[in-house]
Amino acid sequence: MVNESAVVVFDDERAVANAGVMLPALLAQRLGLEQLIEECVDLGDRPGAANPGRKVMTMCSAMVLGADCIDDCDLLRSGQTGAVLGHRVAAPSTLGTFLRAFTFGHVRQLDRVLGLALERAWAAGAGPGDERLVIDVDSFVGEVHGYKKQGAGYGYTRKLGYHPLLATRADTGEVLHIRLRKGSANTSRGMLRFCEELIARVDRAGATGPKLLRTDSGFWAKKTFVRLDRAGWQFSIGIRMQPHVRALVDAIDEDAWVTLEDYPKTSVAQIAETTIGDFRMIIRRVRTLSQQGELLPSWEHYPFATNRTDDLQIVEAEHRQHAVVELAIRDLKDQALAHFPSGKYHANAAWTVIAALAHNLLRWTQKIALPDATTRTARTLRRRLLQVPGRLARSGRRTLLRMPARWPWRQDFLTALDGSFHGSVRRSRQ
Repeated sequence: MVNESAVVVFDDERAVANAGVMLPALLAQRLGLEQLIEECVDLGDRPGAANPGRKVMTMCSAMVLGADCIDDCDLLRSGQTGAVLGHRVAAPSTLGTFLRAFTFGHVRQLDRVLGLALERAWAAGAGPGDERLVIDVDSFVGEVHGYKKQGAGYGYTRKLGYHPLLATRADTGEVLHIRLRKGSANTSRGMLRFCEELIARVDRAGATGPKLLRTDSGFWAKKTFVRLDRAGWQFSIGIRMQPHVRALVDAIDEDAWVTLEDYPKTSVAQIAETTIGDFRMIIRRVRTLSQQGELLPSWEHYPFATNRTDDLQIVEAEHRQHAVVELAIRDLKDQALAHFPSGKYHANAAWTVIAALAHNLLRWTQKIALPDATTRTARTLRRRLLQVPGRLARSGRRTLLRMPARWPWRQDFLTALDGSFHGSVRRSRQ
């Protein structure tokens, strides 16, 4: 039972609120992220320009713990939490001034940090090497409230917000590239330029194997097809059912349709293929089944274009797996991108890139430190590995970080220390 006479006192200067944050902090230190930010980000003589590495890393450390606003970064100043981070912690007011100093060019400097961090993480063991790399491109609406958010607007969802564009790695969920856009931006706005930067970034990071890019029909453009094909990338990109596309679909012989046996039993799905221009077009048609039945049953068509030459059913099944991009979007919205904290557009653009860096830091921690573990949601990783209380103590000449006895995921934590960060931290044999 709870002791009703217990007295609560916030006076333990040695307590560590989230001792597990040392795992991504060690990885950030190993990758040299703070120094990298200092080299790449230069705000000149603008207010808050000093020590960009310390400030960005403060936000990253808070974001991996689930921070979704600037004030949440104050958590890192409680007790001895800052002692396990490897960098000094900036105050929330300082961080706000820092973000408001950003311009478009400064956001691009921060974007360069994201690319260089990707190179370093992949070189440290998180990359695909010469294996196949599958990338998903999508956009989402980051909802905001109030009328003082620069660049916010109403898009296809009829909700006020921003419309970020992002590219994620299918197997790990890490964000390879991200760009904040105005809320009224068309889905495909900036897609060609985005792809060119993505192609260059992935090549610099050392991915030498086959590459596949998947998107939905919002990004359909012939220029994108040609650019990816010229770069030697495979693609499968959705196509809208415009009149000339519908005519191509209607011309397919009825005997050419193949029923999908692995599709959910609530629907009937069939696939067939034809060509559109110089590329292959694959169509999935779906009819939903119901107990009552429909008076005039009809098919819904989902075509996509591809330059792949693999078997029809393999190509179609892998295109459907494009939906995994929503898992990365869910994780981003579950932490830093639940809100856009500033009224300044470029401050929010910088916050978006930092959110992607924090998200990747958490993913790289798992990929490098726990390579055999199943990819879990960011919330699960935080709960099991990061949000573990601790207490700094001294024993002789040693500093001890004491964790709770019988922590359910103790072995995962120790495996992470031994498997990737050995030599940086010494652990007890107990």
